[in-house]
Amino acid sequence: MVFEWKNNVLLITGASKGIGASVTRQALAEGVQQVFNLDIDKENGVALQQELNDIYGDKKVTFIYCDVANEEQLKTNFKLVLADNSKNYIVVNNAGIFNDSLQTFKKEIDINLTGLVTGSLIALDLMRKDNGGNGGTIINMSSITAFNVVPCFPVYNATKSAILTFGISLGADEFYNRTDVRVITICCGMTDTSIILKENIGSFDEEMVHKMIEIMEDYPNQSGDSAGRAVIEAFKYGASASVWLSNADNPAEDITNFVTKANKIMAEPILKYKK
Repeated sequence: MVFEWKNNVLLITGASKGIGASVTRQALAEGVQQVFNLDIDKENGVALQQELNDIYGDKKVTFIYCDVANEEQLKTNFKLVLADNSKNYIVVNNAGIFNDSLQTFKKEIDINLTGLVTGSLIALDLMRKDNGGNGGTIINMSSITAFNVVPCFPVYNATKSAILTFGISLGADEFYNRTDVRVITICCGMTDTSIILKENIGSFDEEMVHKMIEIMEDYPNQSGDSAGRAVIEAFKYGASASVWLSNADNPAEDITNFVTKANKIMAEPILKYKK
């Protein structure tokens, strides 16, 4: 089955620039009905809104100032956008930062993980068919660091690993068969966005910042448009609880089978205790 972007309303966080802005542009090209961008970057968000409304028509894109780390702001704006049960919704939790410094790591957890989980659960509650909604899709942005041990940035790594596990669990058939809300996870490789600029990277160990920059230079860097395209394709073809890889400007790849095998291997030591 192929899912169409047409006749859907898109709520996306952190879409004023980077991957989120690319998703917005490509979703509009696919015929999405309307886009709501929840972000703290007002300057770029308003500029993108004006640019795309000039192309696609007034009120096609709406910027809403929202700090995803602020639970009340997040709840209020999600409920505002997803209030109409007659509409079909797609939610993309995209906002994130890359900073493990002592001053910022709690904010990193709040943005990357807590905000994403909160947004997902609110969206699920409002969209689920067994609660009066029309079903829908939640797409959560993780990273290839979810598959690896990354000593340089353990907090960032932990948030992305948690997002992967969260999506697999929330998207499982036990939920999907009742809610008709797909939950899809996308793991992006190194992507050319502001999140990886040297001035935006931080660590509790400064030596690790330099080490991480050296490591990043050894990995292929993809465009934001490639990552955005992965979101488009995963929505079209992804099953609930599926995991998709977007890396090195290659086409999006469904890697659910690899993740399932890895989870089975990790579960082997405890299976002997199962009753």
